[in-house]
Amino acid sequence: MARDLEGIIVVSVEQAVAAPYASERLADAGARVIKIERPEGDFARGYDAFVHGQSAYFVWLNRGKESLRLDLKSEDDRALLRRMILSADVFIQNLAPGAIDRLGFAPEDLRKANPRLITCSISGYGDSGPYREMKAYDLLVQAESGLSQITGNEAGPARVGVSVCDISAGMTALQAITQALFARERSGQGRHISVSLYHALADWMNVPYLQYVYGKHTPERAGLNHPTIAPYGVYVCGDGKSILLSIQNEREWASLCENALGDKSIAVDPRFSSNPQRVANRAQLDGIIVHVFSKLTREDVVARLEAARVAYGRVSSLDDLKAHPQNRMITVDTPNGPVDLLAPGATHDGQPLVARRVPALGEHDAALRAEFAAKD
Repeated sequence: MARDLEGIIVVSVEQAVAAPYASERLADAGARVIKIERPEGDFARGYDAFVHGQSAYFVWLNRGKESLRLDLKSEDDRALLRRMILSADVFIQNLAPGAIDRLGFAPEDLRKANPRLITCSISGYGDSGPYREMKAYDLLVQAESGLSQITGNEAGPARVGVSVCDISAGMTALQAITQALFARERSGQGRHISVSLYHALADWMNVPYLQYVYGKHTPERAGLNHPTIAPYGVYVCGDGKSILLSIQNEREWASLCENALGDKSIAVDPRFSSNPQRVANRAQLDGIIVHVFSKLTREDVVARLEAARVAYGRVSSLDDLKAHPQNRMITVDTPNGPVDLLAPGATHDGQPLVARRVPALGEHDAALRAEFAAKD
């Protein structure tokens, strides 16, 4: 795959998920990423030990980087970090609010010394506002942003099963950094980027926000049912496996009734003749669908939905995911051996990512200290 960012140097004082996500994607694109870790290491290294004794989070988010341990309480190590940053193109950090400034690396000061530098700070709530000093972690922001209010089922709210706030912040930071790199080609000037978990996820919350503010509508927690479209939800088949189907228009609704449910008269039943009616009478509609599907295996239901040209998705277990025929994989070398991962979502001219190694803690200490040593 093309190394589009080859020659770009990124220094990242990072931990956990959001900043490592952004810097890893820059590394995937060819940038040189120097990961600054505390002497004991990024605490994400210890989140679990499921991958050859290594953390799944760390293996996923740190390929292609160089690891340098620094003690930022040490004047010498701070001086080394300053030399590195001032020779870099991008500086990323996601320490606790205010910590990077107290260490002497305020973004505005760094950019005065190197006007081409792009700085990116990732925090819980941003650089301003009454919550700017608050610590924030993924699940806390899922709650604070209202995401948990609309996630779950009638039994109550639920956590989204992956670190969606961290990932959305990392994606937002990546987009902003690549935009800034492009803009610098024209202007010659860097810029400061501020990204927060809250604001990144709040942007994703715009549909329920708009529905509530302008339509006085609060989406119900609907589990694996769509709150405002029916049928759009999960159904258990006769073999105990589940399938999720989605109807998007009246043509598909009529086809579902005729070709999958075997009764085209259902389509014109007054209870189900429009989407609002189907949502209002969802329980009765679900009963009709379950009555048919419960007599069929999931693959029999799939065949009917294919014939009806109705969109569907199997409700996959992790075992199903492991063997999914659509998977695209990459192999990453790690200190404890090679690991097969699900590949990033994009290819470039059909070429998948050629992944680089996940570093051991402090693997590049000696080389980097020598490279960026003070000049006499």
